[in-house]
Amino acid sequence: MNGHTPDTTLVQLQDVTKVFGVNEHSTTAVRDLSMEARRGELLLLLGPSGSGKTTLLTLVAGLLRPTRGFVRVFGRQLESFTPAQLQSLRAGRVGFIFQTFLLIDALTVSEDVEIVLTFARRSRSNVVLEAKQALERLQIGHLASRFPSHLSQGDKQRVAIARAIATGAELILADEPTASLETRQGQEIIQLLHRQAKDEHRCIIVASHDLRLVEASDRVLTLEDGRVVSPPN
Repeated sequence: MNGHTPDTTLVQLQDVTKVFGVNEHSTTAVRDLSMEARRGELLLLLGPSGSGKTTLLTLVAGLLRPTRGFVRVFGRQLESFTPAQLQSLRAGRVGFIFQTFLLIDALTVSEDVEIVLTFARRSRSNVVLEAKQALERLQIGHLASRFPSHLSQGDKQRVAIARAIATGAELILADEPTASLETRQGQEIIQLLHRQAKDEHRCIIVASHDLRLVEASDRVLTLEDGRVVSPPN
């Protein structure tokens, strides 16, 4: 698609449709959608609630299977992965960032990042060091011993990003990462994500309804009723 090599293109969707339910009770969340996402870019999926953004991210993560069409990630069709392989993929090569941060209240900032590394089967001797390095890359190493209840909203999202990148994930999926933040904090977060795409050569896909994110994105796909209504660029 568009002449990009498999090494550059991390995500490809071809004629993907996702239907929930059956017959008269069915809802089509994604309709005949084709797109790609590449290393070194921040791709913004822009659209209102119900436009199919979150379903699209979930399909890319392999948490849902398309009703029709195919999803290819890292050059391989997701249907060919076993459940164990998908779990390994999500633990090590794909990072997730959520609107509500999903930090664990009982864990310190460092422990919250360390647990992701543990799931990725890092050795215990490396877990603490790699968590520290991820926090320092986001300039929040000084927060390592704090609990989420003592953090600002912006710092919580930075911790969530540190958790997503700690394993070295090449693909980051972010669902409304600025929705819970004030304007200044939201701008800082999207710029931070953009730097991660460029400096670390990651592929970052952001789903949002926030028009303020357009300027900080490399490409924008506008979705409406499960379809792309702006031409891929």
